[in-house]
Amino acid sequence: MRRRTAPAAPTLPSRRTARARPALLSRRAALATAALLALGACATGPSLESRGQVTAPPGDSRHLTIGSAGFTESDLLAQMYAQLLDQAGYKTSLLTVANRELYEPALESGQIDVVPEYAATLADWLSAKTHGADAPPAGSPDLGATMKALRALAAPRGLTVLPPGRAVDQNAFAVTAAYARRHHLRTLSDLGASGLKVRLAAGDECVRRPYCAPGLKKVYGIHITGIDPKGVGTTQAKRAVQEGRDQMVLTTTTDATLASFGLVLLADDKRVQNADYVVPVVNRSRAGGAGVAKALGRLGDVLTTGDLAAMNRQVDSWRRLPADVARAYLKDKGLLK
Repeated sequence: MRRRTAPAAPTLPSRRTARARPALLSRRAALATAALLALGACATGPSLESRGQVTAPPGDSRHLTIGSAGFTESDLLAQMYAQLLDQAGYKTSLLTVANRELYEPALESGQIDVVPEYAATLADWLSAKTHGADAPPAGSPDLGATMKALRALAAPRGLTVLPPGRAVDQNAFAVTAAYARRHHLRTLSDLGASGLKVRLAAGDECVRRPYCAPGLKKVYGIHITGIDPKGVGTTQAKRAVQEGRDQMVLTTTTDATLASFGLVLLADDKRVQNADYVVPVVNRSRAGGAGVAKALGRLGDVLTTGDLAAMNRQVDSWRRLPADVARAYLKDKGLLK
C-alpha cells in the first residue's frame, strides 16, 4: 500500500506525485546517477564492499550524497537533511532515484550516503530481499520491535539506521467530516461499533493486506462491503468518498489534501498500522560517524507528523519548492541559522 509496501515487488510507489523539477546534482551525484543504472534491479544481497564495511569503524566523509525517492515528502526530508548537514560543515549534493531497487544497493555501496526512510516498510523490504518474497513481515505496529528487526537486517549490508524521530507516515483511513459528525465517529473502533456498511476506496491489494480490509474486519469489526480499486490516497479515491460513492478511503497520516475534499482521519486506536516512523539510513563507512547522527538527530527531535503534512501541502497545493519550504521550516524551528 502506500509508497512502498509489497515485499514481493520492492519498489517505492509514490503516495502523491510531486511536480517535475530539475534535480540538484553535483558532478559526483551526476556520476552516481550513471552508476546506478549499472546496479540493476536484480541485486539481492550485500556487495563485497559493503560486507567489508560491517566491521569497519564508522566513517565521516565530508562530501555526502543525500538520496530522495522522488515524491514530495521524500524531497522535503532530503532537503532538510542536506541543509542541516551543510550547516554542520559537510558538503552535500542531492540525488533523486525513485526506485528502491536502485537506491538501496547504491546506499550499500556508498554511491548514496544518506536516505530518509520509513522504519516498518524498509524492514519488510530488506527482509524480502534477504530471505525471499515469502519471508514474514519484519515490521510491526511496535516501534521497538520494528527498529530491532530493521537494524539486524541493515547492519550486514553496511547500513546504519539512526534513531527514529517523532514523525510517522502510516497508512490511515478517512471519511467525510459530515459522515463522521452524523455517526459520531472519531476512531476506527467507533466505526466498527456503529455497524455501518462501508465501501472502501483503496488499492486492489487491500483485499489481502493485514493492515487493510482484513485488519479492519478482524480488529475493528468494520463491515467492509467491497473495495473500490482507485489506489491509495489518489484524487479519484478521495473524490469517490467526497461524493458518497464510497464511505472511506485509504490514505496516509501526512496526506496534505484531506481538508480540500472535506475528509478527516479516523484514529487507528488499536494500532493495526505498522510503525512507519521516519528514520535516516546511512552508509556506515561513509556517514556512520557522530557528526551526521547529531545533525540529523536535531530534526528528529522536532519534526512531527503534522509538520510533514503541512509542508507537503505547501509543495503540492501552494506549488512552493521543497528547498524553500524545508529552509523556512528549519529556520522557524531554530535549527538553521
